[in-house]
Parts: sequence; C-alpha cells; structure tokens
Amino acid sequence: MSQKADAYKKRKVHFIKKDFQFRFILKFCLIILAGVTISTGALFFFSSGTLTSSFQDSRLVIKSTSLAILPIVLYTNLITLGMITLASIAITLIVSHRLFGPLYRFEMDLKEIGAGNLLKQIHLRKEDQLKDCVACVNTMTTGLHRKVSDIRGEADQVIKSASREKVPEEIIEELNRLRQGIDARFKL
Repeated sequence: MSQKADAYKKRKVHFIKKDFQFRFILKFCLIILAGVTISTGALFFFSSGTLTSSFQDSRLVIKSTSLAILPIVLYTNLITLGMITLASIAITLIVSHRLFGPLYRFEMDLKEIGAGNLLKQIHLRKEDQLKDCVACVNTMTTGLHRKVSDIRGEADQVIKSASREKVPEEIIEELNRLRQGIDARFKL
C-alpha cells in the first residue's frame, strides 16, 4: 500500500467539530456525575436509620452509619468518578470521531458537488459508516454528470444546426451563452 493510501486511512485531527464533540463529552461526564451523586445520596438515605460501631483511639464509638462511611464513600466516589471520567472522555472522543469524521468528509465532498463538480466521487475508509449513502450519492452524481453532458451535447448539436440553417446571429449567440453557462456551472 502506498504512503498516500496509508496517510488517507489515518486521521490526524481528533477534534473535527470541536464545539459539538466538547458538548457531547461534557454531557456524558455530567450524566456520570449525576449517577455518582444519586448513588451516594441513595446510600446515605438507606443507611441513615442505622448505627455503626467502630474503634477510634482504643475507644468504642457508635455513630450513624451514614456519617461513619462518609469519608470512605467520598474518596471512593472521587477516585471512581475520576477514572470513569477519563475513560469516558477517551471513549466518547473515539466514538464521536468515528461518527463525525466521515460525516465531516461527506459534508465537504457534498459542498464540492453542490458547487458543480459532477466528477467528484466520495470515498470513505472501509470501516467508516455511511457506505450505502455514499454509494447512492456517487450514483446520483454520475447520473447528473451524464445528464448534464447530454444536455451540453444537445446544445452543441443545436448550435451546429443553427449555424448550417442560417438562423439569425442573435439566436446563435444566445445558444452559445447557454452552452457557456453550462460549462461555467459544472465541471464536466
């Protein structure tokens, strides 16, 4: 495989639509934070009516279970929250990149086709999604290219016929402008 093909398969930019990806990751992390908060609240609610005995400085201490486990629960939740947040950021970045990378390329290629380049074919990597959609757009673009080429050919035939038939020069000039308009709008 050539170096160009290898470079094509690897994306160098991980943040494609930065605002969207940042909001996506932030929302995901807020959901995790809400889950940790709810589970901690539920733990304290269900343990509030119980007592726990422990030894502190060689003395027997009886406390509410929720107050006795508070420091341990907070440390455990902070560590878990930190690890899950880092893992979530990595996973959502990878997932959003795999989803929006091809969409971004697709969007750029569609803009080029919309600008009149009917020779443009959209290519995505093998593992990218939207293969069926890309195939349909490529078929559509090929069909549009063929139809516009046919119209251009017919315009050429009309111009040749008009020149042979001694049609007034204004009509031939208008037909030439029409053909030039086709050439200007589409890359054939």
